[in-house]
Amino acid sequence: MPAVTLSAALARIAPSQTTAMTDRAAALRAAGRDIISLSVGEPDFPTPPHVIAAAKAALDAGDTRYTPVAGTPRLREAAALHFNRDLGIDVPPRQVIVSAGGKQAIFHALLATLNPGDDVLIPSPWWVSYPEIVRFAGAEVIALPTTAAGGFRITPDQLEAAITPQTRWLLLNSPGNPTGAVYGAEEIRALGAVVARHPQMLVLSDDIYAPLRYDGGQHATLAAQCPELANQVLTVSGVSKSHAITGLRIGVAAGPQWLIEAMARLQSHSSGNPASISQAAAVAAFEGPQDFLADWRERLRVRRDSVVTAINAIPDLSTPVPDGAFYCMVDAAPLMARFASDEALCLHLLEHGVAVVAASAFGGQAGFRISFAADDALLDEALRRIAKALA
Repeated sequence: MPAVTLSAALARIAPSQTTAMTDRAAALRAAGRDIISLSVGEPDFPTPPHVIAAAKAALDAGDTRYTPVAGTPRLREAAALHFNRDLGIDVPPRQVIVSAGGKQAIFHALLATLNPGDDVLIPSPWWVSYPEIVRFAGAEVIALPTTAAGGFRITPDQLEAAITPQTRWLLLNSPGNPTGAVYGAEEIRALGAVVARHPQMLVLSDDIYAPLRYDGGQHATLAAQCPELANQVLTVSGVSKSHAITGLRIGVAAGPQWLIEAMARLQSHSSGNPASISQAAAVAAFEGPQDFLADWRERLRVRRDSVVTAINAIPDLSTPVPDGAFYCMVDAAPLMARFASDEALCLHLLEHGVAVVAASAFGGQAGFRISFAADDALLDEALRRIAKALA
């Protein structure tokens, strides 16, 4: 080991357990094992042809140079169109930033605004990177526990009780990863009324899964439902999930001018501009046809219903019906008498050929998350293996 030590900031965070399980499954497959991975949140659908064509055209045109740090003017305009058309947020392009994935936008927003001693409220179960980014910034994570019985949603009273003078952010994800929870418009407005009483706090509204909800309702997001909170809300979106281009690493965020400028300042010293070819593809994704999404939603809904039925038919497992995204949060509490932890349970399932992620990775307990963004036949086989492994 070298004499040099790692930073205190790095010591505060843990590796992502979702990517760790995905990498472990890939290593086992490379070694010849038959492993079905339901651990990663990545659509298995092919990228729409018009998006691929735009990326190819950008390459052919030689668009391989630096772009403005916050994104090309064309993409910021296209993203503003998306925020207005799909989320109901009227925002000018100058209040939009393009990053190398939604995760980078979240990272920069939190690092640009947090100091030691600040608190960040996060409903749990949560997306794995939320608490790690907060801790890296030196702030404290304040969990707001939710339950399946409560739809994995926080209440206004719960939010109000958690806010202190040290509260700087609420991280709100709808539809949610890992639970699929969706907040309705009335619920969003009720939470917004609480936020309005605390001007010292901001809200990060993560709407990356907005196109993927199955209840037939109109998506509700805080910036649209409570426009009076415009100076307190950052909305994060993108095309990675909706257009199956996770590898192109494009995310977009819209918010108050002062925050977008702060994020751009940080981005100028971290990555610089997002990849130029990816930006061209994202323009096509935002501006091009959107009708294919209805078919994708229906196919995912069918998968969801099949997975929920199969899970609930396995003794000692249960899961509610998620309203959005493509995850099921499975309760395996009765099995904890057989397994030391949900991590041990997931390793047992991995030995039987299925990779899932322990609920504890998301701030939950005694269960695991399944991604049903996988081929129908693979899902059926994976669920058969899970049932056999636990028989």
